[in-house]
Amino acid sequence: MRSSDRTDNDRLPETSNKPGLNHRGWQDALFSTLSVTVVAVFGLLVWHLFVRIFDLPKILLPTPGQVAAAGWQRREELLMASWVTFYAAAVSLAVAILIGGVLSIIFSQSRMLRRAFFPYVIFLQTVPIVAIAPLLIIWSGYEFRTTVIAAVIICLFPIVNNITTGLQSCRTEHRDLFRLYGASRLQTLVRLQIPTSITYLLLGARISSGLAVIGAIVAEFFVSNGSVYVGLGALMTRWQGLSQTDALIAALGMSTLLGLALFGLVNGIGWLFFSRYTRVD
Repeated sequence: MRSSDRTDNDRLPETSNKPGLNHRGWQDALFSTLSVTVVAVFGLLVWHLFVRIFDLPKILLPTPGQVAAAGWQRREELLMASWVTFYAAAVSLAVAILIGGVLSIIFSQSRMLRRAFFPYVIFLQTVPIVAIAPLLIIWSGYEFRTTVIAAVIICLFPIVNNITTGLQSCRTEHRDLFRLYGASRLQTLVRLQIPTSITYLLLGARISSGLAVIGAIVAEFFVSNGSVYVGLGALMTRWQGLSQTDALIAALGMSTLLGLALFGLVNGIGWLFFSRYTRVD
């Protein structure tokens, strides 16, 4: 009986480590949601009082109620433009992950190539997208692909940096074990390095999810000037020219929601498909 009891007790931690939210997890999620809500309500209240106390004109800073009314009045435009921008950001993030993953694998297998080409990946991160957007338009035109290219350039560095670090972060004893059993370089990559780098991949994707939205909107500032492609950046440019500050702030709020939505999508995909690699036993 004692041995069976010991066996049953030893199995208890395994069931508790399965993906999902237990009672404590739901409490933490509820507390986090309430905390964020309280801070948001307090911030909106301070914003409203600030506008009323200093009697600021609507064109300078509208109240939260005026922003909400402007957003509701233009809800169809905002929703259509938000979908266009979200789609561009999601495609850009996916392309950046694909390209970044390939580059990271190459860098992890060749120190010479990593030393030769990794500085150019850093160079893409340091060049302001506003400076190269006009060049991208000259080379690619006022097209959707130009927005994707600009956003990919912004997203690429965090992904390459994190995945490369993950591929090189395998423990020495694990590498020695693979070498002891005669594993090839390809087998070591597929069965050891790539699983180890999943956590780093998700970290880089989380960072780049917000950058993808930023890159898409900034590119739309330029691309929308000569095409029928209308995203949030195009709406912001138009409403800024018309001095419609309330609608402009509403579009800014939508862009924030897009960043949160893409971040949540990345987290959801990571939890659904890669939880076995990211769970801590």
